[in-house]
Amino acid sequence: MRALSAIVIFAAGLVLAGCATSPDSSDTNDPFENTNRQIFAFNMKLDRYIVKPGAEAYVDVVPEPARDGVHNFLTNLDLPVTFANDVLQGEMERAGETFGRFTVNSTIGIGGILDLATPMGIPYHSEDFGQTLGVYGVNEGPYLVLPFFGPDPPRDLTGQVVDVFLDPFTYVKLREHGWWSAGRATFSLLDLRSRNLGTLEGIERSSVDYYASVRSLYRQLRNSEIRNGKPDVKDLPSF
Repeated sequence: MRALSAIVIFAAGLVLAGCATSPDSSDTNDPFENTNRQIFAFNMKLDRYIVKPGAEAYVDVVPEPARDGVHNFLTNLDLPVTFANDVLQGEMERAGETFGRFTVNSTIGIGGILDLATPMGIPYHSEDFGQTLGVYGVNEGPYLVLPFFGPDPPRDLTGQVVDVFLDPFTYVKLREHGWWSAGRATFSLLDLRSRNLGTLEGIERSSVDYYASVRSLYRQLRNSEIRNGKPDVKDLPSF
């Protein structure tokens, strides 16, 4: 389930990179492209026949206020990992925002079900260890597409593994820990996919080469996240 969730995490990220509309052919760094394309096709079939229908059913059955509560709760669970990576990157102001959000939403927000931090002026952002490695200059490595996970170059794959150990909920000993982990992953999958049903269809329809478009969008998104949304100095005009 955690692997399936990663597909939708990646897909949701493409939506945020809406300004990126064409593949980047200048630096593909895709030595395993033939294999990657085959795996990509498998992942798209998995999405088409399992993930997407499940997300559509979730939207049909669960009322929007309840879905919003699930989204807020799941987002709140991710904040300890964001906080750890904020600190590792030396972003203490952002770490303070993350700590403030988690404190407010976990207490008066009823365990994160209500997002009261945003109206209070405490903005949301996410961080992961893949971004932390990028901040310190670690290259992405060759482009890889993994079954179930989708795009996962070595830097980001390493980051996902480290984030498991940074997540304090990994160490919470519940009697039904396995069911808790599976439930969290399942609802993360449904939440992320259901929030991007129409937009992802539009991206696929408008792409001449969907695989190449996804590769370019994924990289542009990750580079933007590493810079915390700041412009790339390479794209700025010189005087």
